[in-house]
Parts: sequence; C-alpha cells; structure tokens
Amino acid sequence: MNRSGRPLPPWMLVQEAVATALGEHRPVVALETTVLTHGLPRPANLELARRLEADVRSAAAIPATIGVLDGKVHVGLSAHQLERLATEATPHKISRRDVGPAVALGWTGGTTVAATMLAAHTVGVRVFATGGIGGVHRGEGGDVSADLPELERTPVAVVCSGAKAILDLPRTMEWLETAGVPVVGWGTDEWPAFFSRSSGWPVSARVDSAEAAARLIRAHEVMPSAGGVLVCVPCPEEAEVPADIVEAAVRQAESEAAAQGVHGPALTPFVLDRLVALTDGATLKANLALLRRNARVAAEIAVALETLP
Repeated sequence: MNRSGRPLPPWMLVQEAVATALGEHRPVVALETTVLTHGLPRPANLELARRLEADVRSAAAIPATIGVLDGKVHVGLSAHQLERLATEATPHKISRRDVGPAVALGWTGGTTVAATMLAAHTVGVRVFATGGIGGVHRGEGGDVSADLPELERTPVAVVCSGAKAILDLPRTMEWLETAGVPVVGWGTDEWPAFFSRSSGWPVSARVDSAEAAARLIRAHEVMPSAGGVLVCVPCPEEAEVPADIVEAAVRQAESEAAAQGVHGPALTPFVLDRLVALTDGATLKANLALLRRNARVAAEIAVALETLP
C-alpha cells in the first residue's frame, strides 16, 4: 500500500524500510538511477549512489533509491540491487513513457527525473533529490524533456541544481513559469546553472532554511491542480566550474555529437561524458559535489516537512 493506504500496482515493490517509514510518517527522500546507469562513469557511479544514500541517512531521513529490475519498479534498493544496476551491461533509460513497456517486457534500467517522480508520488514520497532536471533543448528542434510536464502535473518537491547546463536555460525557465512550477532558490536569488552557481535568471522565490522550504512546499501542495516544486541548490563553491568554460565545452561536445549522428535519449549522456574530458574532470567533480549536497538538503527538507505543526 502507499502512504494513503491505497493498494499499489503489482509491478511496484517498496523496500520494507521505506514502507515502514512512510507508514510511520517519517522523512523519506527519493533518489533517481539514470545518474547511476547513464550519467557517471564506473566505478564512480556506484560509489556515488552509496554515498547519496549515506548522506540522506546522516540527515535523519530514509533513502528510497528508485530503479527498474526485471520489469519491476523498486522504491528502495538493496546493496545487491544497487550494484546490479551500476554494473548492468545495457541498462535502459526509463522515463514516464517507458514504464509500461519496461513492465511488459521485463526491462532493467535507471529511472529519469520524470519516472522517479511518478514512482515517488505513487507511494507517497514527497521529496526527491537529483542533480539537474531535463528541460528545453537548444536549437530549433523543439525537443522538450519529459521532466517538465512531469513537474507540471506531479506534486513532488524536486531538489536539484537547476537544469542541465547543456540545455536552453532561458527557455526552460519560461516553460516552468508557464506551467506554474515554482522555482525556489535555496539561499540564492538566481537560478543555478548546474555546474555554475548562477545563470543570471531570477528564481520565483527564495528560502534560507529547510523549515521555510517545507512551509512553501506545503502551501503549494494544497493549491488546485498543484504540480511539483523545484528547490534549486547552487553547486558547492569549491567545485563550481566557470560558466564560460562550461559553455565552450558544451559547444564543442554538441558539434561532436552532430558529426557522429548522436541524438535523442543518447545525446545528454554523450555530451555530459564529453564535458568531463574537455574540462579535465572538472564537471565530474562538480556533478558529484552538487549531487551529494542536494541529497543532504532534500533530507533536511523532508525532515522539516514531517515535523511542521
């Protein structure tokens, strides 16, 4: 059953520790797994996944890492299951549209922001930590990540460092505004630009504590047809990559992708991987640092949500 007592679909399995925490109204933080299967090199991917869970626990919350194994959506993974996903030879990248096929065809893979939000909301997890959301892609192709409509319709608070730097950030921000998604700065008045701490674009609101974030999330949740909330945490200062360096590397990586015919779901992993090489590992360092900070902030917010009067 989910948090409200309704039965779950047979293809969704909730780890006992997560189910107990939800039943007792204790703080739980969802974590996605495309960062594990498609976002980071091995063995950094598994090491990071373990650290994220430890970071959530250190802040007094329960981690619920979400992934798909043999056609079952798991909310909470064992150590063995986490290792299996991290070392899977050909994992699927599973967004909302892919959940049905994944169940029917017995796929194994990592869940994107959209699919993780869907699973988290189904079981009653209110807070989710990730690195960067998908958004509107650059150019005139009209490619829009499924993460954006998921944020419009699914009431989960997503703690992130803005949208991935390879995207069209101004158009992504405009899309979120049109969709009614609050973009909240954690200790900042500017929307973070993933590897860089600022983008020049103002957020729609600012909070400076977990309690303030929790109050905002709760107020938004009761709005008619409320969707998600973005809580945007800047990359730690010591790991930040200057925006001009990121932009130059993105342009070169995009040029290489076009020359090699890389497009669709394969584009983002390709470009992010090339950024690591083009910046001598600086973007990887930033990615690892912001992911861990976001997990800790999400746990603090989840705790605050459960303790609000």
